Amino acid sequence: MKAMLLKPEHYTRSPWKNGGGVFTDIADAHRADAPVKDWDSLLWRFASTPIVTPGPFSYMPGIDRLQMVVGGRGLVLKSPAQEFDEREPFTTVRFAGELEIVTELEAGPIEVVNLMARRGAVEIELEALRQAGDRPLFAGTHLVYAVRGDCRIRLGGERFAISDGGTLKVELTEPSSLALASGLAVLGSIRIVG
Repeated sequence: MKAMLLKPEHYTRSPWKNGGGVFTDIADAHRADAPVKDWDSLLWRFASTPIVTPGPFSYMPGIDRLQMVVGGRGLVLKSPAQEFDEREPFTTVRFAGELEIVTELEAGPIEVVNLMARRGAVEIELEALRQAGDRPLFAGTHLVYAVRGDCRIRLGGERFAISDGGTLKVELTEPSSLALASGLAVLGSIRIVG
């Protein structure tokens, strides 16, 4: 196991692909052979972003997206074929990046966490950690983001404290388990498959 604490002051900020806002890039990975780190070379990205006005989502063909509201409430994602209900915070929705989506804000601005991955190359999961109890973790990369206040976790036999807004990035070469001891966190899990 390799663990590293990522601090908010080291996160980077970048424009949305469609230029409609700015996201905070917490962690990401690109193809090793790519000459430039851009949307085309992206393998996965874990980021947070405010959504302050209704509008279209970026068009991201070949990207799978997981998202959850972590601040505010009342978000609905609308596409021609279906609706994704994120009215309640910490509800995870999954959708394809090429889907035409427009946001609807029923109660004002919100903050979301996104986990995006190259389809066919990476598998992803996103869940809120709000209750104690062990969760199995597969071999891969895991990000524990302290979304509101400090949190404490137990990973395998080790204990970690994560300050408000910080993220513990963990690389596992074999399966393990994680338990939330205190606080509230979001867990993003990434497995390279192709």
